Amino acid sequence: MVQHACRGWMVGAAMVVAAVLAVVVVGGTAAFGDLKPPFAWTLSRPLISPVQPAEGECVSVKDPTIVFAEGQWHLFMTLRGRPRSHQIEYVSFAKWEDADKAPRSILRCHDGYFCAPQVFYFRRHRTWYLVYQSADPNRKPGLQPTYATTETLGDPASWSPGKWFFPKVNPKGVRRWIDFWVICDAQRAYLFFTSLDGHLWRMWTPIETFPEGFDHCELALKADIFEAAHIYRLKGRDDYLAVIEAQGRGGRRYYKAYTADRLNGAWRPLADTEKQPFAGEVNVRQAAPPWADNISHGELLRAGFDETLTVDPANLRFLIQGVTQKARAGKKYGDIPWRLGLLTAVARD
Repeated sequence: MVQHACRGWMVGAAMVVAAVLAVVVVGGTAAFGDLKPPFAWTLSRPLISPVQPAEGECVSVKDPTIVFAEGQWHLFMTLRGRPRSHQIEYVSFAKWEDADKAPRSILRCHDGYFCAPQVFYFRRHRTWYLVYQSADPNRKPGLQPTYATTETLGDPASWSPGKWFFPKVNPKGVRRWIDFWVICDAQRAYLFFTSLDGHLWRMWTPIETFPEGFDHCELALKADIFEAAHIYRLKGRDDYLAVIEAQGRGGRRYYKAYTADRLNGAWRPLADTEKQPFAGEVNVRQAAPPWADNISHGELLRAGFDETLTVDPANLRFLIQGVTQKARAGKKYGDIPWRLGLLTAVARD
């Protein structure tokens, strides 16, 4: 994936209990309440694997985004396969043990290449937004941040056709971009992305003009980072958490973490080395035989589902794509057999 750089009152009511329901379904932990390293996790067995279509081939499931609403988990993910290389699939379920058995649907909001989704409920519009990247070979950079909307999250056929955030020209200052991520505070909506060269960028627009008006492209962080930068508000704190994928020895994927006191502020290292990562091979325990020593493009389970992207540091769960170095050896990126599993925070030794 390398390229250059709701419902009305029912949803409102669900927002009140979303965090409680999420804890009931998944369980809780107070392991990371202080959000201080070192971090430690346990990894489930694979919860979501590719389902082979009637025609063609599905190689992997990856890039998950997930919310809990109306008693169900709603998961959107990228499919890599043939003959169509990139598309987004939807699945919903009440219990994690049923995730791989639940019916799946390919979204029809975009033809051709589209992937790397992010889902959230934008309260001002009483509407669900799905942010993703699509491709336009006539523009440079060719990837384009795109969004679709619906008022009915559980109906995969209800999503509107995708629209580009920048329908006419690319914004000034952008040469490469990938893995688009939207998060809002009370005044602004922010669009974050990486450029596959150690840079995290951000843009913003007044919240009342979202999804239009993004501008003011600026460097947010320069570090040894790669892609899949996801930013969250920390529940009960005046801080934000950024988790960003990095490449270690042999190209092994792992996650770093940074914090900031505001979305347009400076990001401070929290866990930013391969030896002491936010999540990576060295701090993840799993049953034998291990199925993932690459911890890649993931989504923290949120304490709600609105545009603030709030997570509870005392109840961290991380839905990731994983694979072993052995399973990916010698393969092109599009042929790597990624599957999805759930990291659960555990008490430090």
